[in-house]
Amino acid sequence: MFNHQRIKQMGVLLAAVATTSLAQPSPSQPKMSQNPFLVPYVTPHKTAPFDKIQNADYLPALTEGLSLGRKDIDAIVNNPAKPTFENTIVALEDAGDLLGKVTSVLFNLNSAETSPELQKIVKEASPMLSEYRNDITLNEKLFARIKAVYEQRSSLKLDPESAMLLEKSYKRFSRNGANLDAKGKERLRALDKELSQLSLQFGENALNETNEFVMVITDEKELAGLPDFAREAAKSTAKQKGKEGWAFTLQAPSYGPFMQYADNRDLRKKLYMAYNSRGFQGNKNDNSAIIQKMVNLRYERANLLGYKTHADFILEESMAGSRDKVQGFLNELVTYARPAAERQLLELTTYAKGHGFTDEKLQVWDNSYYAEKLKKEKYDLDDETLKPYFKLENVLNGVFTVANKLYGVTFKERKDIPVYNPEVKTFDVFDKDGKFLAVFYGDYFPRPGKRSGAWMNNVQGQKIEHGENIRPHVVNVCNFTRPTDTKPSLLTFYEVTTLFHEFGHGLHGMLANGKYESLSGTSVPRDFVELPSQVMENWCYDPEALKLFAKHYQTGEVIPNELIEKIRASQNFLAGMANLRQLRLGLIDMYYHGNKPNGESVSDVENKVDSVANLFPRVQGIAVSPSFSHIFAGGYSAGYYSYKWSEVLDADAFEFFKEKGGLENKAAADSFRKNVLEKGGTEKPMELYKKFRGREPSPKAMLRRSGLIL
Repeated sequence: MFNHQRIKQMGVLLAAVATTSLAQPSPSQPKMSQNPFLVPYVTPHKTAPFDKIQNADYLPALTEGLSLGRKDIDAIVNNPAKPTFENTIVALEDAGDLLGKVTSVLFNLNSAETSPELQKIVKEASPMLSEYRNDITLNEKLFARIKAVYEQRSSLKLDPESAMLLEKSYKRFSRNGANLDAKGKERLRALDKELSQLSLQFGENALNETNEFVMVITDEKELAGLPDFAREAAKSTAKQKGKEGWAFTLQAPSYGPFMQYADNRDLRKKLYMAYNSRGFQGNKNDNSAIIQKMVNLRYERANLLGYKTHADFILEESMAGSRDKVQGFLNELVTYARPAAERQLLELTTYAKGHGFTDEKLQVWDNSYYAEKLKKEKYDLDDETLKPYFKLENVLNGVFTVANKLYGVTFKERKDIPVYNPEVKTFDVFDKDGKFLAVFYGDYFPRPGKRSGAWMNNVQGQKIEHGENIRPHVVNVCNFTRPTDTKPSLLTFYEVTTLFHEFGHGLHGMLANGKYESLSGTSVPRDFVELPSQVMENWCYDPEALKLFAKHYQTGEVIPNELIEKIRASQNFLAGMANLRQLRLGLIDMYYHGNKPNGESVSDVENKVDSVANLFPRVQGIAVSPSFSHIFAGGYSAGYYSYKWSEVLDADAFEFFKEKGGLENKAAADSFRKNVLEKGGTEKPMELYKKFRGREPSPKAMLRRSGLIL
């Protein structure tokens, strides 16, 4: 997942939210001269001084950043010279530098290393950031200057990147209220403020529900079926929590293996219900009302701006282009996925009944359990067999090696770059000619202050400033299996693909080579941003790539060909069911955001979608929406379809890599780097894809890879 949380001077605030006004600095807050944000960074590569930044530094630095940003805007607005591309568009792009520096750190940590105090700071800061953004996009004089330049665009003879910056700048204003009357602008401000507040509260509630649950088992008999790695991890978790026995949480490395292996069906159900009722328990963390409010407010905002629905507003600037195109895309994929899923569920049910299952239908908490057993029987393959070959350090070196073979880049670990948690690793990244490219941070284990999932962020974006190519500082954040007292971190194959996925986003940031930060790296439409990440996942199934890093952590033995073939053979195992699950999430997103809200409850919405895209019996008391942070707290509203959309792109793209000879032939990699990874959002995504591939993408590659067509 790509998680863009940096605040640009006129960008959309994707993750900042709040409930109170910005407080005045207290006597305990540092003097400005002592504030690490307000002096030049002296760390290696001018990285963020995480070792010096205190919570008390944020609000004073943010206040100063807002003040300086407004002065930058005033200088543009009050410039007596005729509006030009340089004195208006470029000046606007460069405005608010300090603010961007502060918010990039603040929102990164609010996701990866948060605390009640930091959450309070974000709540105080967010209304001011929302107001600042609106002060810019609703500034009539500023928009008049932008519009004047935009109307001259055909005669300005701009290069393609500058022409794109001009177009994006104009649309950011025109699409966000610049043409509204005074009453409309006032309402837009109120909507944005409330939406930002609700988004943060949603995320906090989901995190609280994840952190507060623990299932402690004291009778070892109830661990039947669990492999040693899951037992040892649970023992370690219990010890950390001061409990006797074995502790299981809702973090993925704990939850997933229990659902796959535990013989005790009642305990599987208990854990499943806890995971899928997060934000849906009628308590202080309940997100049901927040969803209703956000859906209604997003709809009202879209109407105010002249769009039929929130999806129409969002998708206008996507690669897909329209709500109808996305809805048709999802519906068409359902026609392929559902029949395959029905056949696979019948096969799974038949298998379960042949192995002691006595009910008529499988429940959702039976799915992973019997799927793992069937997979083991069909392919003689499971995580317990594979994990010894996927030591985290080896996989990380593997993804570095794959990147080196494809793009010539190299990674050198640093021990002197400040980090926000001792577990975070840092690396210098160099190009094939030895030139410095980026700083890479890797943060791989779950903690109470880290939200679930995996994502990539920038702490510093790439841009050209005063002739200097400012190189990016990129973060990958994941939640993988921790080391235990007796074993290193050994990853499941799913975790391996997740690491490669997020690293693909990282490469998109690290190899960025544009002039303007707002168009650089991952600053692309949502349905294009997943292409680099999902292309990287494909190498996890490639024999040549696997042999570079899949080595037994004890013996050093390279993964045998037999296991590689089993991995490849099992790639499409229950793919119809997996596709249908993903399509279900995309359809839920589009139902909320592609229709006029009519007061339907969360359960009503999910029941309607499930009639099309869910084969398991509905269960009372659970729902995915109240913890669906992608669309309610993470910037993917009306955009979750992009994962499937990008699968079409990545499958088609990877066929090109293989046609050109895989890792050893640089033709495809060179084209991908030049036309996709380096270009960011400097051109229309379809044009970039065609320059890379030589044609538009075909969905057949994805359907073939998923086994949905021959």
